[in-house]
Amino acid sequence: MEEKAKYLDESLSFQERAADLVSRMTLEECAAQLLHGAKGVPHLGVKDYNWWNEALHGVARCGMATVFPQAIGMAASFDEELMGQVADVISTEGRAKYNSYQKYQDYGIYKGITFWSPNVNIFRDPRWGRGQET
Repeated sequence: MEEKAKYLDESLSFQERAADLVSRMTLEECAAQLLHGAKGVPHLGVKDYNWWNEALHGVARCGMATVFPQAIGMAASFDEELMGQVADVISTEGRAKYNSYQKYQDYGIYKGITFWSPNVNIFRDPRWGRGQET
């Protein structure tokens, strides 16, 4: 009987599983994972995955979703409970959309479960064009 690959064994640590998976991949397969549109590795059961999704103020660019004010504006309210509720809605909608796309094996851009969201750079200079994302 063939032994189960370590990367498929959920009882092992993430580090052990990742090391085993990478050890089974070619250099080209590993390099392909560095792009936001990561190609699958069929012989290992790894599906295509697109890392590019946006949730700065709600799930963006993949159909209907709730839209919230920018994080910097909500932060000005100093209402931590409100921020938690907003994050809960965004994560729930993001997971629901991801599950729906998975059902149809749709792995395109804006359809993954990894989201870009507010960054932690402190907005010190109003000339910075992305200050509203802080």
